Amino acid sequence: MNDEMSEDDAGGKLRNSAGTGTGAGDYFIPYPDQVLENVLENVLVFLKSRRDRNAASLVCKSWCRAEAYTRSEVFIGNCYAVAPSRVTGRFTRVRSVTIKGKPRFADFSLLPQHWGAHFTPWVYAMAAGYRLLEKIHLKRISVTDDDLAVVAHSFPNFKELVLVCCEGFSTVGLAVVVSECRLLRVLELIEDEVSDDEFDWISCFPADGPSYLESLTFDCVDTPINFESLEKLVARSPMLKKLRLNRHVNMQLLYRLLIRAPQLTHLGTGSFSPSEQPENENNREPNYISAFRACRSIVCLSGFREIAPEYLPAIIPVCSHLTSLNLSYANIDAEQLKSVILHCHKLQVFWVLDSICDEGLQAVAATCKDLRELRVFPIDPAENAEGPVSEVGLLAIALGCRKLQSILYFCQQMTNAAVVAMSKNCPDLVVFRLCIIGRYRPDHVTGEPMDEGFGAIVKNCKKLTRLAVSGLLTDRAFSYIGQYGKLVRTLSVAFAGDSDMGLKYILEGCPNLQKLEIRDSPFGDSALRSGLHHFYNMRFVWMSSCRVTREGCLDVARQLPRLVVELFRRDEEEGGERGDFGYTLYMYRSLDGPRADAPRFVKIL
Repeated sequence: MNDEMSEDDAGGKLRNSAGTGTGAGDYFIPYPDQVLENVLENVLVFLKSRRDRNAASLVCKSWCRAEAYTRSEVFIGNCYAVAPSRVTGRFTRVRSVTIKGKPRFADFSLLPQHWGAHFTPWVYAMAAGYRLLEKIHLKRISVTDDDLAVVAHSFPNFKELVLVCCEGFSTVGLAVVVSECRLLRVLELIEDEVSDDEFDWISCFPADGPSYLESLTFDCVDTPINFESLEKLVARSPMLKKLRLNRHVNMQLLYRLLIRAPQLTHLGTGSFSPSEQPENENNREPNYISAFRACRSIVCLSGFREIAPEYLPAIIPVCSHLTSLNLSYANIDAEQLKSVILHCHKLQVFWVLDSICDEGLQAVAATCKDLRELRVFPIDPAENAEGPVSEVGLLAIALGCRKLQSILYFCQQMTNAAVVAMSKNCPDLVVFRLCIIGRYRPDHVTGEPMDEGFGAIVKNCKKLTRLAVSGLLTDRAFSYIGQYGKLVRTLSVAFAGDSDMGLKYILEGCPNLQKLEIRDSPFGDSALRSGLHHFYNMRFVWMSSCRVTREGCLDVARQLPRLVVELFRRDEEEGGERGDFGYTLYMYRSLDGPRADAPRFVKIL
């Protein structure tokens, strides 16, 4: 946990401020000197990296005080790792706060509803301690309309609200924020669950005075909007650069926005399909190509919900400038993709559905030589014998996109040879996530486990920090990861492994491991205990449908008293699987002990 703001600042640095110090630092500055601290503060303001600041604060008590006084941004990697009052008491001049809540597997419905991660205690603590707060970024947090009202009424200089994968609020709460925060520059709602109360929140933006809006994202809001109010807002927002629309904005409405905001750099297109009746007074559709041609600054396109593929060529005028293209909602085939992708020579980030098949990925590999990030999502995650993308598409990307740094690839079948080829041709990979849909699927050509493919990734990709493994894997694959994955910080495992030795290799061999996510794998108590030396240094460990027992988890909790160990059943109503297995384990370090808001089905050991 020692590289994240919440755990490290609230851990080592807070202990430092309590008087434990580091020894050597106390000899360097034996007595507090206000002049030296003033000089130090003027130096520390130039430190931007969280790691550098964390290290500086551990030198001695004087450095700890100076670093806290100059800290303007706080990152909370786990909302339960530290109490809000501890953070606001330690850092008093904060302008920006980022908080993460639920573990990532909550996105896959593996976390029961009402598990926790509430924003309420945080927002009240910040309202009392951070009067000058300007930015709030939340991810996987439960946010209420009352929380948003506190934000709106507590921070007179508030400028930026970003909510990612959050839930619990409605458009009523949004209306309070946009009406009261008159300096608002950024409002981004990304993959949130916004309650459908049909409140006209767009009209609540102040109509008088200048608009400072720079970014507005609401594609996840599933309710219709007042388009006339949105159009007026866009027209009076000369600094607006990012605009992402929901599915209720069709092509004709999009055209009206584009001609009023040619300065846009990031556009989420909403529903890329026409309305039933064209709105043009001549009963003819507008010239969409000319509208996009006028937007010469666009470098990022996303959205394309409910797409009509015949309208896809409308974006061709901006394709030559694009560095990011997100088609992860667009059900298009290879031929439709080719008409667009052949113009995207500068593309660096590309998200797409597997409906484009291997042929579409071959077109990407032939054109996008500067590609750095690729994500291929399944349009149908069912476990079929064959899928639309395979090792053929992965091999094409490996040979054609040698600058690739990050890949997420869902497929039904894969070969070791294709993965080995990617490891050799894309040595700059930092993120490699290969998700072979189905359980324990081997190399579909040789029938062998996928051990050598993943082994090659950790051997040849020296910069790798994030890895997701799947398919038929033996303990040999995990021995490779433990031996070569020295920089791996996040590891996700699904349906893989032979025995406890696999997890032991990981916990004993990966010194930088911060986040470990495991599901449906044969790892038990012995493997869990092998990480006792390292768990305090990690942000969290998640294990579901493995072979850990309550007694094994309780033993870990006894030996590591500052570690919070939570257990719950995957199916609360049925009480989980019979026997001693069937638990989901979630454990993390906390300076303030177990949380007080755990629901009844969560047992804290």
